[in-house]
Amino acid sequence: MTKPLIIAVAPNGARLAKSDHPALPLAPREVGLEAARCREAGAAMIHLHVRDAEDRHTLDLDRYREAIAAVRREAGPEMIVQVTTEAVGLYAPAEQMAAIAALRPEAFSVAVRELFAEPDDEAAAASFLAGQARAGTLVQHILYDAGDVTRFQGLVARGLIPLQRASVLFVLGRYSTGQRSQPSDLLPFLAAWNSGHHLDLPWALCAFGRREAACLIAAACLGGDVRVGFENNLWRPDGSLAPDNAAQVAALAALARGLGIEVAGPAVARTLLAARR
Repeated sequence: MTKPLIIAVAPNGARLAKSDHPALPLAPREVGLEAARCREAGAAMIHLHVRDAEDRHTLDLDRYREAIAAVRREAGPEMIVQVTTEAVGLYAPAEQMAAIAALRPEAFSVAVRELFAEPDDEAAAASFLAGQARAGTLVQHILYDAGDVTRFQGLVARGLIPLQRASVLFVLGRYSTGQRSQPSDLLPFLAAWNSGHHLDLPWALCAFGRREAACLIAAACLGGDVRVGFENNLWRPDGSLAPDNAAQVAALAALARGLGIEVAGPAVARTLLAARR
């Protein structure tokens, strides 16, 4: 039996603007309303980015609090809110960790190659992650290639990354013009994940371009979870522009259900993410 599928929506990201898509949600109220629509369409989690007054990527605490409040107001208290720590060349590991320590979110994502950028970063990063594990935070570790997978496993084996409430996200491709991921791009990640030091953790996938849905359904059939949305892809499989994030979520949920895969609600998603498989 395939486990219930957790669908996360990443509605905006750090790089796109309204000029890329007029329905890109940037203001807190826009994000809140889109979260509500995506929750109704089947998303159990929102991956949250916020922008400053000039619509630039920021980790500003007040901006985060305002956006989280909007999600709670519009989408209700159940949807999991996962905040990003993405650096985008603007933030050092110490700043990323300080933001999470002050915000104390239910869930956040962090790139292994950013948090453990240099050998000298290891002690502080390990202490930070241990504290988050004690606090019961859901931590998603972002892995960009098979090398990141191997490095993550090594950091776990050395006791630098705790496994309590941890998961990973495989990113198929890069934030570059014309990037188009393929389902076969998942194979090197899984080969690394299933070799060597086996980790009984939830894993999820995001992908770029019009074959996003094909990549995500492949992951779902193999026991993974998925992240869909405008952060990574604006296009339908037929090459037309998607109307909004909720339409992408609904289409993916329909594909999953058509294959007999249950779509998890927030309560089930929390249970799955909090328990190592």
